[in-house]
Amino acid sequence: MIDYQTAYQQATGHPAPENAANLTPLFAAIAADQDLPPRGQQSVDAGFTAHTLSDPQENPAVYRYYQWVLANCLVAHPVRELTAQLVGTAFVSANVFQTNLPQPITLNPWQAAAMATIPLMATKAVILENNGVFVWLHHRHPTWPLIDQAGNNFNAAYCQLLPQLVARGLTVTYLGDLDSPGIQIADRVQGLLPQVAADDLFALQAPQQVVEWLTLYGEGKTDARRTRQVTVQTPLLREELRVIHTLGNFVEQEQLIAAYEAKIERWLRE
Repeated sequence: MIDYQTAYQQATGHPAPENAANLTPLFAAIAADQDLPPRGQQSVDAGFTAHTLSDPQENPAVYRYYQWVLANCLVAHPVRELTAQLVGTAFVSANVFQTNLPQPITLNPWQAAAMATIPLMATKAVILENNGVFVWLHHRHPTWPLIDQAGNNFNAAYCQLLPQLVARGLTVTYLGDLDSPGIQIADRVQGLLPQVAADDLFALQAPQQVVEWLTLYGEGKTDARRTRQVTVQTPLLREELRVIHTLGNFVEQEQLIAAYEAKIERWLRE
């Protein structure tokens, strides 16, 4: 097995970054040509923030080390990862509309109006803020009804289809990052769905649950930009934001996959 940290230091003249050893199991999986979850999930599973392995500004030292190992030690092993590149003009969902097409399906703005007459195959669905979490949960639970929020991408198809689905009787609940930007995105979703009570829309991440998750998973996750006070309109979300700001830490969705699986399973059966 290659000693990646030593190889990096010998080749570059720079020591491997702090916590570089966290990436060794990931490199072993790549070398074994294993199928991997989306990049953000890989990053969080290795103990970093979700964008560390895809954004050179998030943690430059770790990003440079990761890229160097891929380019110099694992060049014969292309990374076999599920893509999370779903952002654009489409509405992406799984197991919501009745269709013979493989799931998940993407709908563009020109299809949105016509979908009002397409039967639904679900009575409930979970909206997920992050593409990678949507992709990974669909991969692990291919029959679950899920809707991809795609972060801050409130495109025309999404803004038309989500209220349309709720008006047709689809019950929805939402899960997102527990940080200031994540709470702002949740607030925009609530603004799209004023007919849905906040207690229902955020039933799976109610304030008490947010406190628990921040306590269990937020240790060491400190970033003033991600825990700052911001303006939100929904009282329930203002309460959650106060907790995030007061504790000074945050939790990313990718950290909560196991917790999500248990809570979503129960909610879908209720």
